[in-house]
Amino acid sequence: MKIGIITGASAGLGKEFYRVVCRRHPELDEIWIIARREERLRALAGEMPDRKTVCVPLDLTLEASYEALEKKLADEKPEIALLINNAGCGRLGNVKDEHWTTQTAQVDLNVKAVTAVTTLCLPYMKKGSWILNVCSISSFCPNPRMTVYSATKAYLYSYSKSLRFELQPYGINVCAVCPGPMETEFLGIAGISKDNSKAFATLPYCDPVKVTENGVIAAENGQGVYTPKFFFKFYRAFAKVVPHGIVMHFSKT
Repeated sequence: MKIGIITGASAGLGKEFYRVVCRRHPELDEIWIIARREERLRALAGEMPDRKTVCVPLDLTLEASYEALEKKLADEKPEIALLINNAGCGRLGNVKDEHWTTQTAQVDLNVKAVTAVTTLCLPYMKKGSWILNVCSISSFCPNPRMTVYSATKAYLYSYSKSLRFELQPYGINVCAVCPGPMETEFLGIAGISKDNSKAFATLPYCDPVKVTENGVIAAENGQGVYTPKFFFKFYRAFAKVVPHGIVMHFSKT
């Protein structure tokens, strides 16, 4: 049985990734969609009645969810053709003003969950499989006022590149997709608006439909990193050559 797995599938980019995978990968026997909100997963699966979609309601901040996924994989022994690690969260605000739980939740979901899910899935992946990790332009340089979020995405960016190097001999690609801001649920949950962040008020916004479509194509084609829009491609190069102590004056949110 050949499957695809998408985490964070109940909203935003996750829903768009599901639609792209349904359209581009008819060879999959099942698509497993993972998120906390089961009712939203079922509503999404209802959009594609001709595709066998398995709703897996898990809270990926909890270790019990990793154990449940481990058992499901061991019981069903699928071939995982693609894994999209989309689940993530962020929070706008100075670290000193935020509750510790909002900070550690970002680490749990953006770092721990991606690491756990990927490690669980790898034994079921073969040559030609691929992993797509939803990263961010914030991975290129620290972002004051989103300090923990940008740190977690820097981890994911580095993790993706190193894992890709490890898996090249096995023919498994890893692609980090690094978009800029988008009009999704993420902004509201993170407490971000154009009124309270100059950066989010002035940066060009990415189209979620284009990001997911082009991100999947990049992963399929063996790319290691996909960054949409020339502006953010330039920023990625800029942050490589200019000291971060200088860049942070521009990257602060």
